[in-house]
Amino acid sequence: MLGSMMMRPLKIADILGYAAEIHPRSEVVSVRTEGDVHRQTYAQTAKRVAQLAHGLKTLGMETGDRVATLAWNGYRHFELYYAISGAGGVCHTINPRLSEEQMTYIVNHASDTMLFVDLTFVPLVAARRADWPEGLKVVVMTDRAHMPDGDYLCYEELLQGQSQHYDWPDLPEETAAGLCYTSGTTGHPKGTLYSHRSTVLHAMMVGLSLPKALQPGRRVLPVVPLFHVNAWGLPYAAPLTGASLIFPGGALDGPSLFRLMDQEQVYSAWGVPTVWLGLEAEIKAQGRMPQGLGDMVVGGSAAPASLIEFFEDDGVNVCHAWGMTEMSPIGTQGNLPDYLADKPSAERIAIKSKQGRRVFGVELKIVDEDGARLPHDGEAAGELYVRGHAVTAGYYKNEAANQDVFDADGWFGTGDVATIDADGYLTITDRAKDLIKSGGEWISSLDLENTVMAHPLVANCAVIAVPHPKWDERPLLIVVPSPAARPEVSDLMDLLSEHFAKWQLPDDVVFVDEIPLTATGKVSKLTLRKQFGDHKLPDMD
Repeated sequence: MLGSMMMRPLKIADILGYAAEIHPRSEVVSVRTEGDVHRQTYAQTAKRVAQLAHGLKTLGMETGDRVATLAWNGYRHFELYYAISGAGGVCHTINPRLSEEQMTYIVNHASDTMLFVDLTFVPLVAARRADWPEGLKVVVMTDRAHMPDGDYLCYEELLQGQSQHYDWPDLPEETAAGLCYTSGTTGHPKGTLYSHRSTVLHAMMVGLSLPKALQPGRRVLPVVPLFHVNAWGLPYAAPLTGASLIFPGGALDGPSLFRLMDQEQVYSAWGVPTVWLGLEAEIKAQGRMPQGLGDMVVGGSAAPASLIEFFEDDGVNVCHAWGMTEMSPIGTQGNLPDYLADKPSAERIAIKSKQGRRVFGVELKIVDEDGARLPHDGEAAGELYVRGHAVTAGYYKNEAANQDVFDADGWFGTGDVATIDADGYLTITDRAKDLIKSGGEWISSLDLENTVMAHPLVANCAVIAVPHPKWDERPLLIVVPSPAARPEVSDLMDLLSEHFAKWQLPDDVVFVDEIPLTATGKVSKLTLRKQFGDHKLPDMD
């Protein structure tokens, strides 16, 4: 027997419509690339989004078209999130930190029809545009007074004269709405295609799970970029709950963030540990916390206990969260329940250093090498699998990759090794795949190794993660030279630079006579990690 309730499709446009009606005075504050600070309310934003949707249609956007963005966190980028998906397109956010090779691959793989670009990245687009889809329309996210020379359209002119009302279509809730690529895999980046349903449910899941940060009157700073898994869902969860959004633009250094947080009375700030280490240094220099700061969400990579302790000691609640691009991305959050809140400080910090407990709508399991489920006792460690309302069911146009990551029951394999205790706390202990996470960004050690092995003077090589105080992990390249001669380090770096972004390159190269192997003849990364666990990188002096 079926229930007899209305079946209204979940759609992203309804989030902003709700915010404009119920939280009309909550703000979107943005540090602009033009050099000033811009303010508008959700009510004003909804009108501009309607104008933008009309503008997109005049440019020829059709249902299902991929429309790319290459931009910092700001109100125009936020408007694109709603106008593109609301009018039936797919918002494809591009990470400007990717290498030229990776960026060219994803723009062509996605078959983008339009690209919206911040002023900062116009030179990048000009240098690469010839290799991108023919006929790609490029819109610069500024007004006429700041437009660069070249074959570009102007964002503000796209809105001029357009109606401030748009009849948002009742799209099927399974309709594609967003596309993000992750470089946290071997080979080419892989795309996760979000739907209206998954995005709305994820926004509700985040709002339900992080009530300290997300409620009317709160001011939230997404330092995590909008191009990094939709800023962890904040562009949707914040307006849904009435929280104001404070966008920092491209100024993410400690002094700039401190100044913005202080001026705007930011209550909750979200970002990766490297950002907060920079803020910590500025706080120490200022001798005080930014006014109003009471909450932080830290994710992207493991949060050091010392960082959590620093902010907690000054009364700032730190929530350590975990997730993946393939999960929309939030899967767990680390706010303490009441029965743990009164624990001694050292115990609380230890618990908060874990990856947290699952949010509603996400299920977790750990399995052994045979796929058998392991107990959640805090002792048994196994590969972590997930499933849920906002978890991918398969990579975009990449059936080959899908064969490797899903088990027989449809659970997604994260590639992490973890424990889960009786209270539901997840602790990531290792990674099953050869990936390095540096500053919240993934680096594939296998891809680096495959490139280096193409050098004629390299007999064998391996890339491992070495701990780093600022970036969490950095790649170390270990090379066995050929009997003929040893390659020059500069030659190896030049070779890698042809295929990888600067931040993905190894920080150091070590030459060895041999690389340890496992019983099956594979490189023993475990042995190498032990051998070079105390290796000091050049920039750590």
